[in-house]
Amino acid sequence: MIIDDQFYDVIIVGTGAGGGTLTRKLAEAGKKILVLEQGEFTEKESSELVEVEVFKKEDYHAEEQWYDLDDEPFQPQTSYCVGGNTKIYSGALLRLRERDFEQVQHQDGISPEWGLKYQDFEPYYTEAEQLYRAHGKAGDDPTEPSRSKDYPLAPVERAPQIQTIRDRFAQYGLHPAYLPIGIGDEGRTDSEDTGVSPAIKAGKDVTLKTSAKVVSLHTNPAGTEVKGVEAEVKGQSYLFMGHIVVLSCGAINSAALLLRSANEKHPQGLANSSDLVGRNLMKHLMTVILQQSPQPNSGLFQRTLYVNDFYWGDKDFPYPMGHIQDSGGILQDVIFSESPPLLSVAAKLMPGFGLKQLAKRSIGWWLQTEDLPEPHNRVYFKGEKLHLDYTPNNLEAHDRLLYRWQEVLKATDKKSRGIHPHGSTPTQVVAHQCGTCRFGEDSQSSVLDLDCRTHDLDNLYVVDSSFFPSSAAVSPALTVIANALRVGDRLIERLA
Repeated sequence: MIIDDQFYDVIIVGTGAGGGTLTRKLAEAGKKILVLEQGEFTEKESSELVEVEVFKKEDYHAEEQWYDLDDEPFQPQTSYCVGGNTKIYSGALLRLRERDFEQVQHQDGISPEWGLKYQDFEPYYTEAEQLYRAHGKAGDDPTEPSRSKDYPLAPVERAPQIQTIRDRFAQYGLHPAYLPIGIGDEGRTDSEDTGVSPAIKAGKDVTLKTSAKVVSLHTNPAGTEVKGVEAEVKGQSYLFMGHIVVLSCGAINSAALLLRSANEKHPQGLANSSDLVGRNLMKHLMTVILQQSPQPNSGLFQRTLYVNDFYWGDKDFPYPMGHIQDSGGILQDVIFSESPPLLSVAAKLMPGFGLKQLAKRSIGWWLQTEDLPEPHNRVYFKGEKLHLDYTPNNLEAHDRLLYRWQEVLKATDKKSRGIHPHGSTPTQVVAHQCGTCRFGEDSQSSVLDLDCRTHDLDNLYVVDSSFFPSSAAVSPALTVIANALRVGDRLIERLA
């Protein structure tokens, strides 16, 4: 093993929404940072994929095997590269609703209260929207939370057919709103071009090592601090050291790394005195709907519309149901790690009809419902095998959202040639993974404190979506970015 001769202020593991954003925040404060990324840089063209041929390649699947509840192997739909899953996300930047931070009664159980409230996150949501160049318009969505500033950029112009659909929804009595999207000079903003690359330019003391898979965290003899980060870098074993270590590997891999780093002082895994590391895995209930239309479209337009009229329920169902947005052009949706790709739905509808031709006469809808934290939904190891035990819950709420939305589509488009739902999101879809290292004030019921520092180790933090006590029903991306900025302020104060 090679022992690196540098000592860093902060070692960050992972460059996704949390790690990439935190890297820039700390670099601009002049900190000495080491960033370890398992993957490599990806070509911009391969992260903006629009062609069916690329969809068939499944380039967005990691080249490794995990195992499901039945001990069956699967290839996770996740991305190991600089920028992480933000290289293949939709770019939607939605704030959690104010009530999402409170205890909420669902049809299938209770969504727990957060230790911090919306107002604690609000200034960081604003900072995140500025940083990631959010295009949006406030005021149309009745569930929208209060904000201190408007969106920094005007909303993306809707494709003509989407504007027509929006007008029909409004006439029906709904409140269709502009979907906030992060867009930069070269397409969707991600944590490489918005976080890591600017950090390297801004900070003389920022070191990025790619093809660097962290395999273990080593503690001091007392087990109170992380003293070393062991990584395999391009096939060679290294040990890196720093004042503070921050994990941002994604909720599944951060939990896995903590469990894999078990030692004599932490026999159940690091930061796991509560036995909660890896537990309470959530990843949303998701369904895509393909709506066929006689009107052709390009198949290559941006997502621009969402509806939250059923977010907190419906007239005959007083429980939260979820969030709906258009998928954007279906040919453009092929690599989004958030979904069972809509083209896979299209392929099953008319095998004899060209996918591109079918896609150009279809509109996709994306429905997601909050799933609830359950201790038995978890990440763990059997020997060397990484297992995901996940059983969906809150199913009736999602079913009601699905049926209600089909009613809306039928009522607002009499010329539709068919509405085709595709549910049962497969296990390998893990883009909205969260909850495996929840934060809180009580060390017996949480893994992290409210600054996202582990209760058990003084210099170990987690800034991906692991910290979520509940999943809400909107994309976690903006909340992860905002939280990384918030934790960044705490780390700058600590290192002052």
